[in-house]
Order: sequence, then C-alpha cells, then structure tokens
Amino acid sequence: MIKREPNMIADDKFDVEGDRFSTVEIPETAHQISSDSWFQAGVVLTSGVNSVFVLGYSGTIMVHLGWIGGVVGLVLATAISLYANMLVAKLHEFRGKRHIRYRDLAAEIYGRKAYYLTWALQYVNLFMINIGFLILGASSLKACYVLFVEEVTMKLPYFTAIAGFVCILFAISTPNLSSLRVWLACSTILSLIYIVVASVLAAKDGMNAPPRDYSIHGTTAGKIFTIIGASSNLMFAFNTGMVPEIQATLRQPAVENMLKALYFQFTIGVVPMYAIIFIGYWAYGASASTYLLSNVSGPVWVKAAANISAFLQSVIALHIFASPAYEYMDTKFKITGGAFELKSLTFRIVARGGYLVISSTVSALLPFLGDFESLTGALSTFPLTFILASHMYLVAKKSSLSSLQQSWLWLNVVFFSCMSIAATVAAIRLIVVDSKKYHVFADV
Repeated sequence: MIKREPNMIADDKFDVEGDRFSTVEIPETAHQISSDSWFQAGVVLTSGVNSVFVLGYSGTIMVHLGWIGGVVGLVLATAISLYANMLVAKLHEFRGKRHIRYRDLAAEIYGRKAYYLTWALQYVNLFMINIGFLILGASSLKACYVLFVEEVTMKLPYFTAIAGFVCILFAISTPNLSSLRVWLACSTILSLIYIVVASVLAAKDGMNAPPRDYSIHGTTAGKIFTIIGASSNLMFAFNTGMVPEIQATLRQPAVENMLKALYFQFTIGVVPMYAIIFIGYWAYGASASTYLLSNVSGPVWVKAAANISAFLQSVIALHIFASPAYEYMDTKFKITGGAFELKSLTFRIVARGGYLVISSTVSALLPFLGDFESLTGALSTFPLTFILASHMYLVAKKSSLSSLQQSWLWLNVVFFSCMSIAATVAAIRLIVVDSKKYHVFADV
C-alpha cells in the first residue's frame, strides 16, 4: 500500500476489468485534473502548434533557411520534438507519483533547487509565448482595421491594449485548462479559417506572380546569426514547454493517453502548419512577412474574416499557455470556487488581470515578434524541452538504459546546450539591431 502524504490526493488506476490495482499520488491543486480524454489533450497540443504563430513561420523560418534548410529543418524538428516530449511524458508517474507540473518532476529527480530553476525557465517560456500571442493578436486587429479605413490613425500599441483587454475577459470567465472544452472546438475552426484563407490566397498570388527570390540575404556573419535564430524558431514552433501540465488533465492511464495525444499532434496536427509554411514561402519567397495575411491579396471580406479568426484564436491559445501561471496562483491562494463565485471571480480579475496588463505593456513596448520567438526558443525551449528532458530521463532511468542509450542522451544534452548558447547570442543580437531600428511602442 502506498502511503499518502497530507498534501496529496489519490488517483486510482484500474485494470481492463475495472478493478483497482494501484494508487498513484498526485499533488493538491485548485484546478481540475484526471478528467479529460487523450483526444482533448491532442486538440490542446494541436491548437498550440497551429496557433496564429503559423502565420509568421514562412518569414521567420523559411526566409532565413531557404528551401533545403527549411524543409530538412522542419522534418528534423518534428521528429526530435516528438522524441523529447515522449521522454517527459514517460516520467509523469515517476516513483509512484503523478507529477502534474514540470517543476515538480524536476524537483523529484534533482532536488528542491531544480524546482525553482525549472519554474523560472518555464515561466520565461510561457511569458514570452504570451507576449507573442498579444503581438499577433494586435497585428491581426490592425490588419483588419486597415482593410476598412483609408486614413490609418490607430497604431499597433492601441490594438495591443484591445487584445490584452479581451484576453483578460476570457481569462476571468475560464477557470482552468479543462474548462476549455467548447473553446477548443472553436479554436480548431478558427485555425482552419485563417490557415485555409492564407494558403488559398497565397497560392493564388504565387501562381500569378513573376519568379520569386528564394536566396538568403545578408552578410556572411548576418546569415550565420539569422540561421541560428531560425533554428531556434523551429524548436519554438513545436513545443509547449508544459507537457506535464497538459498530461495532468488526462484520465488514467495517463502515460499511454499522453503518448496518443503526442502522436496525434505530430502527425495529423502538423499537416496544416506544414501547408501554410511551404505555400507562403513558395508564393512570396524572401519577401514573406512575419504575418502572412499582410502579404496576401484577395476579397476584403475574406481577409477580414481570416484576421478576426486569427485574433480570436490568439485569445484562446494564450489562455492555454498562461494556465500554469494561473494554476500556481489559484492553488497558492486556494481559489477553488466556480467561474462566477464572488471570491474566485474577484481574485481572477486582480491576479490574471494584473498578469495580462504587464504582458500587454511589454508587448506594446517591444513588438519584435521574430526576435521574441528566437529568444524564447534559446532561453527556455532548448533547456526545457531538449536539455532537461534528456538529462532527467537519463538520471531517472539510468539503471535500465544501455550504454548506447546513455551516450545518445548525453549527446542530446551537449548538442542542445551548445545550440541554446548560440541561439541566445543570436537572439540578443537581433533584438539589439531592431532596437536601433525601431523606437519603443513602435508601429511595426
């Protein structure tokens, strides 16, 4: 019998006939867990992959890598990301406990200091991703506004404020990740709208356009830095940095169900993303922008629908990536009431509203989307998804791994550590260059 600690609750596992055969401990949390199907988790993961960020990958990845580097890089990034996420998923029930937070898993394997380091890395990752969603949400609103107004007077920072306000309203009315159920269906439909519209209009433009320039521009040193930055964007495109948090919502068997969700994400889930990236780059070549709907030509109402869909999807997707921060605040202050119970509603208005006000301010202050993608990938995606995942699995499973498997995991740790350092330098260089080019609260 497993001893239950005071701050733990039980999650029973059952055999095929429905008889209980073991109990797995899980930490106390204010959010709903052990309730969702693998398919719902797969849709959550796919929503992240096909979020509004896909409208920028033609410009932030393919333009800097070209056809050969971009195609090979995307395929490799898909395979490597699936492998790394599977390593983390397999450690979910390590030592008889369900580790529902990435930082809890790190603390179980390394000790308490790793808890704070991992939480810091994850928070940076999710905060930077949320900034990206706010920038893209604001960009989509501005793009829609420009379609109908001849004399443009509103600038991007104003739209960032609007996007932030809508995100606050959504965060207040949606208590936790599991309560997104109906919104996940909306997110999927919205993603399909802007992906299909952007792909069709870009393909039409490509068929009617003269030969495009697919060369990688810049000096030799500049090309090296942009290639490293684009490699960082590749890893950013596929990884959430919150596999344990999503896995926590799954019913038992949690490990098997999470693996199914990951297979769904990295097969069916990546098809729309691949399509829009390749079509966008084929149509516009080196001139592909970091927001593809800015490139396309077509009926105003169609482009407006795509931009509005992109904005609404960014609101839903931001909530997914902000949920670990929300869970931390709700659990720390024991906020367990319903969505519109006065105490919990007041807390969410103050806590989540404050978090999103800060995020919106930073987004308006430095609206350099490609730079944020590169820096996020360098500072947190590489360490969380590749370095930490490989080393945690190595430490946790060392006794059962062959020398070849251990050597492979060490190779991953060393290689991605070097990539993280190089990508950080490249991203900081890009931000410094863009900071000289643009002023704060720039209308880009």
